[in-house]
Amino acid sequence: MPDICIYFQVHQPFRLRWFWPHKARMNAGEIKKPDDLHNLYFDNGLNKWTFQKVANKCYFPTNNIILNLIDDFKSEKRKFKLSYSLTGTFIEQCEQFSPELLDTFKDMQKSGCVEFLGETYYHSLASLFEDKTEFIEEVEMHRQLMKDVLNVKPKIFRNTELLYNNETAREAKKLGFKAMLAEGIEWVLDDWKSPNYVYESPDRMKILLRNYKFSDDVGYRFSAKWWTEHPLTADKYASWLSKTPGDMINLFMDYETFGEHQWADTGILEFLKNLPGEILKYDNLEFSTPSEIVNKFRPAGVLDIPWFKTFSWADLERDTSAWIGGYNQKMCFNEVQHLGWLISKSKNPGFKKLWRYLLTSDHFHYMSTKGMGDGSVHEYFSHHGNPYDAAINYLAVLSDLKEKVLKEMGKIK
Repeated sequence: MPDICIYFQVHQPFRLRWFWPHKARMNAGEIKKPDDLHNLYFDNGLNKWTFQKVANKCYFPTNNIILNLIDDFKSEKRKFKLSYSLTGTFIEQCEQFSPELLDTFKDMQKSGCVEFLGETYYHSLASLFEDKTEFIEEVEMHRQLMKDVLNVKPKIFRNTELLYNNETAREAKKLGFKAMLAEGIEWVLDDWKSPNYVYESPDRMKILLRNYKFSDDVGYRFSAKWWTEHPLTADKYASWLSKTPGDMINLFMDYETFGEHQWADTGILEFLKNLPGEILKYDNLEFSTPSEIVNKFRPAGVLDIPWFKTFSWADLERDTSAWIGGYNQKMCFNEVQHLGWLISKSKNPGFKKLWRYLLTSDHFHYMSTKGMGDGSVHEYFSHHGNPYDAAINYLAVLSDLKEKVLKEMGKIK
């Protein structure tokens, strides 16, 4: 009797504006505090426009559907349940651009049918740093944010882009989490194990693996007319799930699948409306949250993933190459870590906040020079003309911030 475990990732980055260093020098007299630099570095107009566009196409209609579904099944023995993680940058943009949207997530929390997960506040790559201090601080910041905004204490950890290795699992366990989410790619499972069971790390941190085939049927292939299963209907999908062996089926997706990546005219929202009812027609299926899964099932084995085998849910490789696979990406990744060391010596907390916005994984994603299908995905998400512009612009901002920090420290004039 496999449990259906649905998880949605909700994130928005603070996108950089096209930055000309000479403008910062020309307007030096107007820059009095780090907030002024935020307006100089980040494109507030674009961020607001993007957020409101996605909110109207995805967040509001999909949240409305979810709340109605929760209400439809609240009196049933088998309820509709699911889970989310909301990044700190997403919540900040909610508070700035659409507080009423945040209220709908609060309504979900009050329902008792939605679990909210922990992650890095800035959706950053800090787990890949040799020094884990920033990673730990961000996770604790996010935990406090979830307490302040939703009055919850996350028990399950979802790292940025499902980046996973033994070391990250160890740190998450030290921070008090019961389990982590990860990608259920074949090589991790030795090509024969199933993602439909709970596993654990060498340190006995429980792991829930994404069933990427079923997840991507909705997230990527739903509107693909070349797909032999197109059109995908809720009853067809539910029948597949009912015939699948295992303890659970983990359906982990980007929330923007609904209405943004897959537009409403594809039928994706109707699919979502009908899916719980079709699933619950089968007596062998029920919905569970990640915490319920790890409490219910024992680990079926150990997954030993050293740092050099770190994997994720991104691109065909499912590794770290989506963010630090290219030369420009690696250079920027190294430079931003070095700037972090300098900022740790500064007495101005505003510099650290700006630096943290630059750690968001999206900035590195825009720099990818991959081709073929992966390249089109990177291009789709980027507001830059090409990956080289993304890297040049990022370095320009980084260099300007570094100059400001060094001046504040009295190292340069």
